Amino acid sequence: MIHEASGSQLVPEAGQAPGSQGRLRWSKVPELTVYFWIIKVLCTTVGETAADLLDEKAGLGLTGVSVVMIALLAVALVVQFRSSAYRAGVYWTAVVLISVVGTLISDDLSDNLGVPLEISTTVFAILLLVVFVVWYRRERTLSIHHIDTTARESFYWPAVLSTFALGTAAGDLVSERVDLGYWLSAVLFAAVIAAVAIAHFALDLDAVWSFWIAYILTRPLGASIGDYLSRPTGDGGLGLGTVVTGALFLVVILGLVVYLSVTRRDAAEPECVSGHPA
Repeated sequence: MIHEASGSQLVPEAGQAPGSQGRLRWSKVPELTVYFWIIKVLCTTVGETAADLLDEKAGLGLTGVSVVMIALLAVALVVQFRSSAYRAGVYWTAVVLISVVGTLISDDLSDNLGVPLEISTTVFAILLLVVFVVWYRRERTLSIHHIDTTARESFYWPAVLSTFALGTAAGDLVSERVDLGYWLSAVLFAAVIAAVAIAHFALDLDAVWSFWIAYILTRPLGASIGDYLSRPTGDGGLGLGTVVTGALFLVVILGLVVYLSVTRRDAAEPECVSGHPA
């Protein structure tokens, strides 16, 4: 998978004596390990199945469910922002909820408001681009290895939400236009992600853009996997249902998050900065 060049090692800031120490600034997001990409795909699958399940069972409609899930996401993000460093349980709870919210927003626009997928895909792409432009103009980087201030995290989470909404709309658009079925759609998106990885490692495609492209594409990949497992056999799925599929993936996510919380194998080292507030 895609790995950005890391710049999170301990170094004295410019103008400091070699042995002097500045303030340690901790990253609020995980390092890009294989665990990151596995959990990310699992989260997108949960987002797809949970959105479908809540819409079917809650009796609130897409809009009502969206409001409830946005409120839960807001609580999770408050906890995330108040954390002083990356905490696997807090971070991945926010990602799971953001995957559900992103799916619901896209579905609400297309199913309830009748917005064509071409338009919603374009709008979400523009929103993501705006976030990137403002983020870069303010911070001069889009690298997730430097999400270590409140300002940078304030750009990071809107970008993540935009990628989930964009991935949902774009994935649905491709599925409708190409009509490959769930399994072949998953293979298609996996192949495109592999092509991005090859372009990064073999052709020096920029690491930051490689990451964000792959991050967007994991959303329709996970959704295709979730649909394949949960949908009835008559519709081309395996018929496991949304409850079984969602519960299965949540258990795997929980196991991996507990493992990472204990081992901290995906936690970045702090960066040494000046003692002045960021």
